[in-house]
Amino acid sequence: MTEAQTSIATVAQLVTLLQLEPRGVDQFQGASEDIGTGRVFGGQVLGQALVAACRTATSPIHSLHAYFLLPGDHHQPIDYLVERVRDGRSFATRRVVAQQKGRTIFTMMASFHAPEAGSFSHQHGMPPAPPPEGLQNETALRQAQAHQLPAGWRGEKLPPIEYRVVDPVDLLHPVPRPADIQLWLRACAALSDDPVMHRALLAYASDHGLLRAALLPHGLSFMQPAMRGASLDHAMWFHRDFRIDDWLLYCIDSPSAGGARALCRGEIYTRDGQLAVSVAQEGMLRVAG
Repeated sequence: MTEAQTSIATVAQLVTLLQLEPRGVDQFQGASEDIGTGRVFGGQVLGQALVAACRTATSPIHSLHAYFLLPGDHHQPIDYLVERVRDGRSFATRRVVAQQKGRTIFTMMASFHAPEAGSFSHQHGMPPAPPPEGLQNETALRQAQAHQLPAGWRGEKLPPIEYRVVDPVDLLHPVPRPADIQLWLRACAALSDDPVMHRALLAYASDHGLLRAALLPHGLSFMQPAMRGASLDHAMWFHRDFRIDDWLLYCIDSPSAGGARALCRGEIYTRDGQLAVSVAQEGMLRVAG
């Protein structure tokens, strides 16, 4: 199989993973995957919960606020229960609960807004960044250090989302630097025009590397055995249309860390400079003594 064929197959597998099976009125079930961390990737649950919520609403989703409560078991499917909290003329609200083996592992509130013309518009300007074509993708960078990296981090499998970091961090020997990351991302194959799937895939991708920004000022990396981290919550605001099968610039920073918690924020721009999505996440970060 050629690299192009592999890319198409891996993206198709991710799309299938996010397309849930109905299990009753406003109830859905999703499969789980193992990305090498030994537990369900938070972005997977986020993307699947977004799809579950969107299956019960007619307007586009404009924001979500989620909490990761327990680690997910990648050997087990996940059940998604949707509550129709409110249906108004302009806005609708949904609550999603994700469960495994009768335990709630994740909750999310999602808001939907019927399209309407606004009287004014503004956005942050897209910061300068080199184009993605001149950057090496993250998989190739990991493959170059594969003999030193633990299993699951070696770039052995071609991922469905390609990431190209503007100024890559040495995972094995990090040095202190400002808490800012710029990376380009896109799906590795063309997608349909379904906006729900583009949002779900970006929700999946937005959890990748977000907490790493909080480690940068301290010269730390998740490759260090003493480093422990977990996502606590995740919020997204969808401002403008985008396609994830075209390059998007993800600008991440971490304004605060302390007390074993860190806040990280992200802005996601289309290649032509439109601010498409804002992201925020707090995570637990501990260095074992």
